[in-house]
Amino acid sequence: MTREEKATIIEQLTEKFNSTNFYYITDASGLNVAQINAFRKMCFEKGVEYNVYKNTLIQKALENAGAANEELAQALKGFSGIIFTNEDGANLPAKTITEYRKKQGSDRPFLKAASIDSDVFLGEEHLKMLSELKSKSELIGEVISLLQSPAKNVVSALQSGKNTLGGLIKALEEREN
Repeated sequence: MTREEKATIIEQLTEKFNSTNFYYITDASGLNVAQINAFRKMCFEKGVEYNVYKNTLIQKALENAGAANEELAQALKGFSGIIFTNEDGANLPAKTITEYRKKQGSDRPFLKAASIDSDVFLGEEHLKMLSELKSKSELIGEVISLLQSPAKNVVSALQSGKNTLGGLIKALEEREN
């Protein structure tokens, strides 16, 4: 790979790191080409982008983007692939990794690190927690639902009270006659 090609890759990666705060660093070593292609295809179908880069190129792009830190530097050893996702799908890479593992009956790819809105999670032990994170859309939906709930309760109480009140008046009328 020439210096120009490396510079181009670093520039592209820097743009990606600047444009998204949600990415996962994985280790897919031990998977053959067909398995990596199957994982890549699954990522594409889920709407996330998976690519493999040299660790030095990733580190330089992180430095250029101002996102480099000691924790991520520790994760950049061995085989490294990066999964980029958008804000709405912060949990999609973790779900994709988990689903791929179940389909393949494998324990790969490993989660080396994840950066979720500038919070860094190191290690495989965070995969389950990350896959259970709710997306921004899901959280907004829950908040709206919670805000609507008291109003719905008042409306339903008034509606049921209307029927009860009407029945009570009718019973009183019949009693007088």
